[in-house]
Amino acid sequence: MLYTALLFGFLSSLHCVGMCGPIAMMLPLDRNNQAKKVSQIITYHSGRLTAYASIGLVFGLVGKGLFIAGIQQQLSIFAGLFIIIVILFPQRLLSKYTFSKPAFRLISKVKTKLGSQFKNKSYRSLFTIGLLNGFLPCGMVYVALFGAIAMQSVSFGMAYMLLFGLGTIPLMSMVAVLHTFMTVSFRNRIQKIIPLLGIFIGVVFILRGLGLGIPYVSPSTIDLIVQSNPNCH
Repeated sequence: MLYTALLFGFLSSLHCVGMCGPIAMMLPLDRNNQAKKVSQIITYHSGRLTAYASIGLVFGLVGKGLFIAGIQQQLSIFAGLFIIIVILFPQRLLSKYTFSKPAFRLISKVKTKLGSQFKNKSYRSLFTIGLLNGFLPCGMVYVALFGAIAMQSVSFGMAYMLLFGLGTIPLMSMVAVLHTFMTVSFRNRIQKIIPLLGIFIGVVFILRGLGLGIPYVSPSTIDLIVQSNPNCH
């Protein structure tokens, strides 16, 4: 199931380049020193991955609690349905119901702090920019979090969000290095593929929850318990 995180991360970077792209383009990089620029980009992504891992830890704990409660299969099915609904739901309507509204003041402070970091070219600032960027509200991150919860494990929840973050690195790095966005025609073609990949990931989670006894795709209930608790004999 972890492979879906990497795939979904790449999918999300194609979808969210419009929001995170400007941040990557404005990174205070040393454009005259290629080696230093690469290390600066790595530092920025390290901050993002740290944020995703932290969030994955929290939601991994939630998933572990739900596993202990004995609703692991229902959770996987719900996560799959949620992913499909979010992918198919018109984004203009989804934005009206953002989860960030209750924490608007906190997010405003994060954005203010993020803006101040662009004035400094230090590695610490680049790491902070990545860290704060990772905590900014994003619909695709919300979806990935349901995948982390469905892992029903703290370590796997963290791993899921880390792989999700790794999947976003190629495109975000390209935007930072080339200092430009993809062409409109290319982005339009990608937009047609995104729903199909999202639905595929959602279906994988649903099949996993159904426990049909299909190895690696829909393991039986007993197999799911053993996978989530290796110490079980």
